[in-house]
Parts: sequence; C-alpha cells; structure tokens
Amino acid sequence: MKGELEIINNIREGDEKSFQLLYHDYSPKVYNTALSYTKSKEAAEEVCQDVFMKIYKNARQFKGESSLSTWIYRITVNTALNHLKKNKRFSFFRTELKEKDKIDFEHPGVRLENKDLSKFLFKAMDTLPEKQKTAFILSFIEELPRQEVADIMDLSLKAVESLLQRAKKNMRPVLEKIYPNRRKN
Repeated sequence: MKGELEIINNIREGDEKSFQLLYHDYSPKVYNTALSYTKSKEAAEEVCQDVFMKIYKNARQFKGESSLSTWIYRITVNTALNHLKKNKRFSFFRTELKEKDKIDFEHPGVRLENKDLSKFLFKAMDTLPEKQKTAFILSFIEELPRQEVADIMDLSLKAVESLLQRAKKNMRPVLEKIYPNRRKN
C-alpha cells in the first residue's frame, strides 16, 4: 500500500484509483466493525457505505496527526453509533426485525466452532454503556492494539484499560444468566 499521506492526498485531488485502493484495503475492517455494532448485514453495509462517503468528502480534514487507520476507525465507530441511535428512535416501527436480527446474527470474523458462543457474547455486549462497548469491540473483536483503541477513542491507554475491565465485569453476570453452565465446562 502506498504511503497513507500520498493516498489521502490523491483522494483529495479526486483520484478514483487511490480511493478504490483505500476502499479495498479498509472495507472489510469497516464492515466487520459496523457489523459488531449493528448485528445486521444490511445495516453494516449501509454504515460501510456512509463511512466511505464521509472519507471521500472529508479527505481534506485528515491532518496526519494520527494514522489513517485510526481516523477511519473513528469515523466507523461514530457512524455506527449514530446509525444505532437513529434506528433506536424508529425501532417501534420494526419490532419483528429487531428480534430476527438478534437471533440470526453471526459475525463473519468468528471461527465456526465459536459461532454459538459469539451470539451470547454479542447479546451481552448490547448491555454495555457506549464507551465500554466501543473499547470491547475494538480490542477484542477487531483485535486492535490497546494504544490504537485509545487513539481512536481519544482517551488515554489507562482509560481504555479501565473501560475494558468494567466491560468484562458488567458482562459477566449477563453471560452467566444467558449461559449458566459455561464456567463448569
């Protein structure tokens, strides 16, 4: 991949090939992150499309103070959270869709032998406050280094570690209710 600044500068100038290269490199990451939030393929695709539209329109705003990856993840997280907030306001129109999404959700990044367990995990993640959920998704689902998670969330490394500890603590009772015999196996 070309240098990040070169790619973003080319996109600023309207170079479609650079934008396609960026899309090719980052769309799977953006999609998976969006899917972790939305738990719907259609919604994740919509968020992914919105993210790349924002990147194209706002390429001039990228200053290079963080890595391009950090900037893209930040846009992805904010877009996914906004999508959830927007849909939550109108959720009373779609109650049957919400139930279907929760039951049938399978994240493509989860290994086949862990698919059933991942459903429990994602259900428990839904109970977390927004910042804990974001730290958890970026750290454990997307497997990003903690410092990059801190950069994306614009927090200190210590704050991210604290969020992760609280997320685990908050998820434990939820997971034990959903899957009470898990620790015994």
